[in-house]
Amino acid sequence: MDALNLQSPDLYINRELSLLEFNRRVLEQAKDDRIPLLERLRFLCIAGSNLDEFFEIRVAGLKQMQAVGATQRGPDNFSPPEQLERISTLAHEIVDEQYRVLNDVLFPLLEAEGVRFLKRGEWNARQERWLRTYFNQELAPILTPIGLDPAHPFPRIINKNLTFIVTLAGKDAFGRNRTMAVVQAPRALPRVVRVPASYGGSPYAFVFLSSIIHAHIDQLFPDMRQVDCYQFRVTRDSDLLVDEEAVDDLLMAVEGELSSRRFGQAVRLELADDCPKGVGGFLAKEFGLDDADIYRCNGPVNLMRLNQIPDLVDRPDLKYPGFTPGIPPRLQRAPDIFSAIRDGDVLLHHPFESFVPVLDFLRQAATDPGVVSIRQTLYRTGTDSNVVEALVDAARNGKEVLVVIELRARFDEEANIELANDLQEAGAQVVYGVVGYKTHAKMLMVLRREANRLRRYVHLGTGNYHARTARLYTDYGLLTADEDIARDVQQVFHQLTTMGRMDHLSKVLQAPFSLHQTILEHIDAEIENARAGKPARVIAKMNALIEPQVIQALYRASQAGVAIDLIVRGICSLRPGIKGVSDNIRVRSLIGRFLEHTRIFYFENDGNPRIYLSSADWMGRNFFSRVEVCFPIEDESTRRSILEEGLDLYLADNANAWELTPDGSYQRAASDSERLCAQERLLELLAR
Repeated sequence: MDALNLQSPDLYINRELSLLEFNRRVLEQAKDDRIPLLERLRFLCIAGSNLDEFFEIRVAGLKQMQAVGATQRGPDNFSPPEQLERISTLAHEIVDEQYRVLNDVLFPLLEAEGVRFLKRGEWNARQERWLRTYFNQELAPILTPIGLDPAHPFPRIINKNLTFIVTLAGKDAFGRNRTMAVVQAPRALPRVVRVPASYGGSPYAFVFLSSIIHAHIDQLFPDMRQVDCYQFRVTRDSDLLVDEEAVDDLLMAVEGELSSRRFGQAVRLELADDCPKGVGGFLAKEFGLDDADIYRCNGPVNLMRLNQIPDLVDRPDLKYPGFTPGIPPRLQRAPDIFSAIRDGDVLLHHPFESFVPVLDFLRQAATDPGVVSIRQTLYRTGTDSNVVEALVDAARNGKEVLVVIELRARFDEEANIELANDLQEAGAQVVYGVVGYKTHAKMLMVLRREANRLRRYVHLGTGNYHARTARLYTDYGLLTADEDIARDVQQVFHQLTTMGRMDHLSKVLQAPFSLHQTILEHIDAEIENARAGKPARVIAKMNALIEPQVIQALYRASQAGVAIDLIVRGICSLRPGIKGVSDNIRVRSLIGRFLEHTRIFYFENDGNPRIYLSSADWMGRNFFSRVEVCFPIEDESTRRSILEEGLDLYLADNANAWELTPDGSYQRAASDSERLCAQERLLELLAR
């Protein structure tokens, strides 16, 4: 390998394999006996959900490329077929490990705590009677078996829906031989059924829906002999394809594509592990899949359905301890939020600090007689959003409300269409960003008349305006009345609505215009400082790092002697620790109670550090095909807090941290010193 050729494929980790490695780290949490038992079950479910999305989006895209004979290769030089082959090998390993952990580790531990999953072959007579009654009253009237013949061809199976293939023998009511039938379980049915304690022998006894249907499915085929029944689930391409340049109304186009998501091209078949090869081959053929696309499951084909168990089991001792997010003292003392922001910037570190001040900012703006205008971007908000309620109230109170809604926020399209309609009905102006560019920036601006002048108040964040995820994701939010930043934000909003050119922004960096180039310039400045013998360091925390030019700049910086620490939660294509190339780069990933979501960029700058917060990862899509903002932190105490609590603490973590090795695998961080968990320490420091 030519170490000086920074474009050599050997220097880049494949992004898809890196993403699967992230999922493997999530799965490791399910094995960690330091984590409460029901939370370990949640991590198992998260790993299953992550795999679903990986196949729906990433594998689906590669299969499309393969189908059209695309030869496009990434920096690692893997072709689509080569990637699919490696993905299949690694994904099968992960799936097998998931079910091993479930069956051999979690189920026995849960059983010991009185949380029981009753297996079909172990039901006693009383349980059988109760479950038979449940089937007859709750399931049989809803289930629709379809016998396969020329008049009843193989039905269209909804994406990720629990389905059964039934093999039959004998003649039906019309005297015809039947060999096979399909039964789909409607999504309205619970996938896990709680059995009354008097029957289950425990307050927390559960039976999988698949087990109940399997045990009683013969009742759906009277006078025929059921040979056997096997559960399966097909995963389909779920990426929406909207030619934005060719449509007149983006809202209508996205609405029209949503229904097709349920029946996109099949990309994966999950199948009961005891299903005969012939039956599995029949299903694979129906879905146009190969053997490599079949994943045999020793348990329920949808592990995510187990995610409801922790909510059904009232055992606080088996869950993370509760906490109350803190509120900065200045906000508690101030008579109103506007005066608090005028006194100086307010930094919020979620979920350790509350999201309520952001809601209060909006709610006060909605009713304050001095407020004339509110402008906000929305990417994901969730259903029944307090943020949207406040915006609706503001519009009804006569405020000028402008909302930039990203309709193409993946898997939230339907919710965003609904909230767009609600806002428009209330009188708000709603726009959908810029054609060809997702609006991913997190911005909120309030224009308030004070003493015969208009003052701007701004909230900028690294995460979405989503109250629920603000308790689950780590993110920063900045409330500021800084005139330069506020003026920059107003210009970005103006650009999103008019698409006209805007003046140069004074402080805020924006993608797709200045962000990428400025990051490269700051890395180059560190290189020059290192060569001049000055302090030189880069620390960056983000979700993903794959953009080749930035990676090459980091390699050059390492070669120049710049100390580089990267905290990358998920995908990382950079290889650290390669002699002569990346000796000075350390990459770590933290997987803990909360999903790490903050983006922090630190540049030493010869002892006068530059610190930025951003909505953008270091990915091509964030730099070039999204509207993103990256904003500087200039207040000295705020910068110190971010450095100490957002970076240094994470670099010292030896409880949840993983270190990336040159071969692309991860190892748990060394823990020779006293245990330090960054998230736990932040709860101690910031929560009430």
